[in-house]
This record gives sequence, structure tokens and C-alpha cells, in this order.
Amino acid sequence: MKRTFVSFAVFLGFGGLMAHALEVTVYNEDMGLVRETRKFNLVAGSNDVAVVDVPSRIDATSVHFKSLSDPEGVSVIEQNYQYDLISQEKILEKYLGKEIELERFVGVGGEKRETVKGTLLAINGGRVLQVGKKIYLNPAGNPVLSELPEGFLTRPTLLWKISSKKSGEQKCEISYLTSGMSWQADYVLVSNAKDDKMDLNAWVTLTNNSGATFPDAKLKLVAGDVNRVQAGYLADNRRAKGAVMAMEARAPQFEEKSFFEYHLYTLQRPTLLKNNETKQIEMVSAAEVPLKKLFIYDGGRSDKKVWVMLEFRNSKDNHLGIPLPKGRVRVYKKDSDEALEFIGEDSLDHTPKDETVRVKMGDAFDVTGERIQTASQRDKRWSQETFEIKLRNHKDEDVVVTVVEHLSSWGEWKILESSQKFRKRDSSTIEFDVPVKMNGESVVSYTVKYSW
Repeated sequence: MKRTFVSFAVFLGFGGLMAHALEVTVYNEDMGLVRETRKFNLVAGSNDVAVVDVPSRIDATSVHFKSLSDPEGVSVIEQNYQYDLISQEKILEKYLGKEIELERFVGVGGEKRETVKGTLLAINGGRVLQVGKKIYLNPAGNPVLSELPEGFLTRPTLLWKISSKKSGEQKCEISYLTSGMSWQADYVLVSNAKDDKMDLNAWVTLTNNSGATFPDAKLKLVAGDVNRVQAGYLADNRRAKGAVMAMEARAPQFEEKSFFEYHLYTLQRPTLLKNNETKQIEMVSAAEVPLKKLFIYDGGRSDKKVWVMLEFRNSKDNHLGIPLPKGRVRVYKKDSDEALEFIGEDSLDHTPKDETVRVKMGDAFDVTGERIQTASQRDKRWSQETFEIKLRNHKDEDVVVTVVEHLSSWGEWKILESSQKFRKRDSSTIEFDVPVKMNGESVVSYTVKYSW
């Protein structure tokens, strides 16, 4: 028996979505995953369905369709993604070689209307119109066309041919990837006068340039570096006082959990993600977090400069203790008149809970270092080196400078002599904590032997 297919069109946009039917997951690097639940009224046989309001930057090859009502009986047998959106230039291109009409107003005050009909020969660089045997270049007038050519869309659209075994309403799930979406964490850190406590705000800065608006979306953020196959081809001028928000106790807006080898942050309320918009949402806040100011001299990498760093531990005891996604850290400090002043910024990599965070502020003005090699010996099976590090403190208070020394990873090493105690930070790094009196100088020396 010959089977007959009935075809008709259904047009669906976000306006037809059920409540809580839209989820958006945004990744760190220019990618978003959109998952929607939509209702389609289908007939038995073949159905032409146009899904509008999809992002203009959708990856059409990533679209996944599934009927939740009848998974075995409903399927997409053909898909087209049309993004040839309507414009004046594209409409006129369809009329090349065809007759058009130009409408213009002439006479004193432009009260007299006249029309000119002719064949449109070209539009690039200006209109070229043939009227009879005459050719007009850039003739005045507004084009009046007989009809709108077929195939133009006002919005990017997915066109599906859906096969259904029966008629009725179908609840379906659609998911796809789109570029033009990204997020990052922005941290605002406020140090107290002694630099031993801080207040911390973490904000999610979310950018949507996907070409679509997502209303009442359930928002998820993935923190981590997701591998992707590559194809072949907030304003900074805000006043410091306004950059730091109040630290009253409140429930966190995001719920965090581990997901595969990443971390997933879910906003506990729906939100509106407008196209071409940057949105900020508070992720976490903490007050009175223990802080330590460090002076670090890495003479092998920084010449005479002594770095200033702030260090804190991302632990529950410090009112934190959640994985901190990578982002930018801006640091402020109160002046004597209680005004906040910007003192530096650094980037933070993905940081698990219970790890120590160091934020580099810059170079110390009044503390300097100098590193020289004072001796060197070498044989076939070993070598020996002696270094001397001088630290000078021109401040009106005592400081402790952490001296970082990077040892060679070739062969085995052993410290033969050292003027001060050191600690082994890793297989090729040692550190000295060196007190330096105000307006004074301290010297560290050590001898290391390498054997192979």
C-alpha cells in the first residue's frame, strides 16, 4: 500500500517555550550549550518545522533533537540552517536584470511625485538603471519593488523536516552549541590597614554575543579547560568606592559541584541573557579572611626587583573553601582618609579548595635585592656553585624577604653550605625566609653541588 505524507509548516520561537524550559551552560572560552524544551503540534507523516530565535552564531552541526513524548515515533529526517537575513542590498541583488521602479519627488518643495521604470543592471558602487536605450548612473529615487523575493528571513532559523508516526502535541528537547558566549570570574579584594585581613567579592562576568536573547534561562557555568578541535581557518574606570560591594551575610547565588574533571556552578534562579550584553552576578563573598603580605626576591628572574605578593588560603576556615575559577583579581586598600585606593591586579588560575593563593601586586619601592655567583667548579661527574644574595631594606620598619632559588634539574643536587635555614619547595626550588632590619642589609649565601 502506498503511504501518503502530509506536509505543513510550524513556526516556533522562544515565545512558545514552556516555563523553566530553557537552560544555558556557558564555558570559559567562547562557547555556550543551549538546551530547550519545546512543544510541537505535528500531524502523522511529514512536517516542515521552522525553529526561529536561534543564535546567529549557532554551530548547526551540533544540533541534537529528541522527542520526549514519543522517542521512537518522531525524528528529524532533514535539517537546514538559514541565515540569509533580509537587507536592502540582498533584496536588490535578487532584482538584477529585472525591472524596478524609482519613486522621487520633484518641483518646488518636492510636492510633485514621479516614477521612473527601468532595468536594474548593477548595485555595487551605486545603482545602474537602463531606461529604454539610456543608462542612468546613480539615479535619484527610492526603489519600489513589486514583491519580496522568496527565501529571505528576518531571523536565523532552523528548518526541519520531521517525520511523525501519529498526530498530536509532541514535547521535544533541542540542544546545540553556539559561539559568542563566555564568562570569567572577577575578584575584588580589599586589604585592611595592616594587610593581615581582607574582604573578598567574586563576580561572574558573562558576555552574550551569540546573536540571540535567552529569557528566564537556567544558567550553568563550567570552569575548566575543555579541549576542542580547531577548524582550519566591565568598565575599568569605575571609582574605587563603587567597586566594592557590601559584605552582609547572604545565601550564595551559585551552587558548586564537581562535574567530570571540571567544576559546575549553577545559578539558583532564572535569569535573562540579552544579546550583546555583559552581565555581572555575584558568585561568592567573604569577610575578614586572613591575609599575609610577602616580599619575594627571585634573583634569577627579577634582577634587583623584590616582588610584593598577598597570600591567602582558600579554605572553609577562612570563609571560602570552594573551587575558585580563573579570572582577574583587583586589589584595593583604605588610605588614612578611609578612601579606597587601587594597589594592583593579577590573574588567578583555576584554584581548588584548600590551596594557597598568591596575588602579585608589583615591585617593592623600598626593598631591593642583588644576586651574584661568587664561585664555580666543574668536573666530569659533578659541578659546584656558590651564590650570594644581598637584601637591602630602606623602609622604616623591619621586613622578612622570601628568597627563591631555582636549582638545576640536571642530575642530583645537594646543599653543601648555607648561611641560613632553607626549605625545599619542590624538586628544583628552595626558599629562605630572611629578616631584614629597617634601613639595613642582610646577606644569604649557599653552595650547591650537582652530580650525575
